[in-house]
Amino acid sequence: MTTPVDTQAFIASVMEGLTGPGGRFEMVAEDVLGSSMPVMKNRDKSLGDVLAASLDYGSRDYLVTKDRRLSYLEHGFAAAALAQALHDKYSVRKDDRVAILAANTPEWVMSFWAAQALGAIAVGFNSWWVAREVEYGVEHTTPTVVIADAKRAKLLASLNIDVPVLTMEEDLPRLIEEYAGSELPRTAVDEDDPAVILYTSGTSGRPKGAVHTHRNVLAVIDYHRYSDCLAAAFTGKPTDGGPSDLRYLLTSPLFHIASLHNLVVPRLATGSAVIIHEGAFDVDKVLSLVEQEKVTNWGAVPTMANRLLEHGDLGKYDLTSLTSFALASAPSSPAFQERLRTTLPFAQYALVDSYGLTESCTGVSVATPPELAAFPGTLGRPIIGVSVEIRDPFGVPLPEGEEGEICVRSAYVMLGYWNDETATAAAIDPDRWLRTGDFGVLEDGRLRLTGRRSDLILRGGENVYPVEIEQCLDEHPEVLESIVVGFDSPDLGQEVAAVVVVRSEDAITEEELRDFASERLAYFKVPAKWQITTTPLPRNATGKAIRAKVVI
Repeated sequence: MTTPVDTQAFIASVMEGLTGPGGRFEMVAEDVLGSSMPVMKNRDKSLGDVLAASLDYGSRDYLVTKDRRLSYLEHGFAAAALAQALHDKYSVRKDDRVAILAANTPEWVMSFWAAQALGAIAVGFNSWWVAREVEYGVEHTTPTVVIADAKRAKLLASLNIDVPVLTMEEDLPRLIEEYAGSELPRTAVDEDDPAVILYTSGTSGRPKGAVHTHRNVLAVIDYHRYSDCLAAAFTGKPTDGGPSDLRYLLTSPLFHIASLHNLVVPRLATGSAVIIHEGAFDVDKVLSLVEQEKVTNWGAVPTMANRLLEHGDLGKYDLTSLTSFALASAPSSPAFQERLRTTLPFAQYALVDSYGLTESCTGVSVATPPELAAFPGTLGRPIIGVSVEIRDPFGVPLPEGEEGEICVRSAYVMLGYWNDETATAAAIDPDRWLRTGDFGVLEDGRLRLTGRRSDLILRGGENVYPVEIEQCLDEHPEVLESIVVGFDSPDLGQEVAAVVVVRSEDAITEEELRDFASERLAYFKVPAKWQITTTPLPRNATGKAIRAKVVI
């Protein structure tokens, strides 16, 4: 006679063994920037140390594309050579900024790790930015050097900036060959020293640079190590910390936390392979790569998942290797998730969803496949080390079941915004609680999102704040005022629409406005719908335009 297993008790026992006293992921309370919070006791202290340790994975695949394959040793040797070249030829030192402006490629990853070896700060510029956005990024972070692919290097050459630009196609291979055999530089850093700057759309019109420290990114690495170990324990696999045979598909831009902090970086620490899809998202090319490289894990934005649903002919690909399919970067409805489970065989028992933001470095909460099935609309419980409170407009914590602003505290939360003390103070309180600006409710410890940041438009996983577009349109001499809103899109989730008030009915055409915006904004910010009018915008008693009353 067998004894039935108490699943919840088993899970609790495994977690306690991993995170309790003496466990590999033992959690302890420590001071972090003046606030006591849970951290992992046995942790790395610098990203450079993680890079050095990765050489032990030897000939295992680290970065794979359709036609290239870099082992851990090959990547490590290339990063060491590039780091030494940046140090010797371009005087890159600790805390200097190394900007990266490129589409996804192994050289992007290599450049990131070379910066970490020097204790420099890697700055991930949005590769879809247009000239004036790039110019702002360069002025804002004052990098010592910019590493770019050929397409973006051409754009940089048209700008009035005095910063060396290294191309990934020509300069990097030359420098790596010249400095081949260099020892990996080792630079002493403090855990709370800046390591990365990633940009997020700004509510005030300018992109803001979220500063992530070594502590932040290392904590994300340990979260993924812990998650891998937990999953292995549940399936009876070894949990000794040996290299992982999982193979992760990268389809989202590296200037996002989903791809950089939560894929490329932690996988260097676990010995896993990262399979990079290069170029625009194409269902057939992506699924061919999944089949060819036996991909096991894929984190996709809902727009990509929707295109899978619409493809109609997935049966010709062998997708049996896929065991984890995560939705990230944008919210998805329970109905959409059910369509995925019904239509995509690999999503039936593998679909997970999460909630996070650039400022939090990783997911705030994650919903497992059983949770999504049992509690439609949930975003799961907070991940290890994260505290979540729902607060009222005065900052007072609310009880479970009541809606309010989602506030988060953890070792993952960013240091602040680069060179913007005002925005940092508005986002992070003195006790290190991050005000997300999103609204939600806790139900039996699980988070459910009820509203996004007030005016945010989520287009295909990209955050778009209307005020940036409005400020751009208002620069046109024929425009008196404008207001930008989002509208539903079956493919992208939301798209951008603009109501533009002009001086006279024949002052300007839609095409002229679109061209004007396209020269100044990344393509995903350019409105897809336009309404040109001479009627003033609706306003409240204080003169503020009422976005909710705009119909387009």
